[in-house]
Amino acid sequence: MSKLRVGILGGTGMVGQRFISLLENHPWFEVVTIAASPRSAGKTYEEAVGSRWKMITPMPEAVKKIIVKDVNNVEEVSKEVDFVFSAVDMTKEEIKAIEEAYAKAETPVVSNNSAHRWTPDVPMVVPELNPEHLQVIGDQRKRLGTERGFIVVKPNCSIQSYTPALHALKEFGPKVVVATTYQAISGAGKNFQDWPEMMDNIIPYIGGEEEKSEQEPLRIWGKVEDGKIVKASAPLITTQCIRVPVSDGHTAAVFVSFEKKPTKEQMIKAWREFKGIPQELNLPSAPKQFIQYCEEDNRNKIKERVAKLT
Repeated sequence: MSKLRVGILGGTGMVGQRFISLLENHPWFEVVTIAASPRSAGKTYEEAVGSRWKMITPMPEAVKKIIVKDVNNVEEVSKEVDFVFSAVDMTKEEIKAIEEAYAKAETPVVSNNSAHRWTPDVPMVVPELNPEHLQVIGDQRKRLGTERGFIVVKPNCSIQSYTPALHALKEFGPKVVVATTYQAISGAGKNFQDWPEMMDNIIPYIGGEEEKSEQEPLRIWGKVEDGKIVKASAPLITTQCIRVPVSDGHTAAVFVSFEKKPTKEQMIKAWREFKGIPQELNLPSAPKQFIQYCEEDNRNKIKERVAKLT
C-alpha cells in the first residue's frame, strides 16, 4: 500500500523532533510536511532547527530540505497530509483552538499535548488499554461538523510507566495506589545541554504533574456514556512526582492494595500474558511483549531493554 502522508505540527521542538525520528523509515507513514512558528516558516527544516537538534540519532536526510510551513496556515498544511501529529508549544487555549481548526479542516489530529485530555468527547488512548474509547470520535465529529477530522490524544507520559502494569492486574481489583514517579528531563522538553543545573540534582515537586498522574489513569479506565468519556471512580490514586537527572525514560515505584490478594506468581503471569489489539494485529510500532517482568537483581539493564524496544 502507499504510505500515509504525515504532517508534524510543532516539528522544530523536542517532541516534534522525536516524532520525526520515530517515523524515519516507518513502513506505513511518510513525513511530508512540517509546520512550526512563523519565525521558522519558509526555512528548510535543517535551517529552522539549526544547532537545536536534540535527538541522539542524526536528523533524517528525508526531512532536511522540507520547507517549514507556518502552523497557523491550517488550510495550506491540511491539503498536503492525511493526518497530523501535534506537538505545538503554545498556551493551552491556543492549542485547543488550533487542533480544532485542523480537525474542522478534515485533518485527523493525533496530539501529544494535554489541552484536550479532558475534553469529554476526545479519546485519551493507550492503544493496548482502552481502544474502545475511540468510538466517541463519531460524537466528536458531530460536534465539530466534520466527516474525517477529529482529535485523539495520548496521556501524560509519566502514567504510561505504571498504568499498563496496573491495567493487567484489574481482575484483582486495585483499590488504593501510591505511586512515586521519577521523571526524566525530556518530559520537560529539555536535555542536559539546555538544563545543566539538573546534573547531579533532583526537583522534588513538578507543578501540575501530581494531578495528572492521579486523575488521568481514571479517565483511561472510564466508560463511554452518551457520547462522552466518564472517568472511573476507583482506584484511589495518590502520587508524588520527582524530576531526576535522567535524559529519557520515566520510572515509577508503586504500592497497590487489592480487593483480591494475588500471589506474586499470579501477577507475573498476568503481566507476561497481557497483550492488546496492537500486539494481536502485529502493528509495526508495537512492542511484541507489551509488559516485561525483569528478574535481575541489578536493575540498571532497564535502559538497555528500553533501547531494544524502541
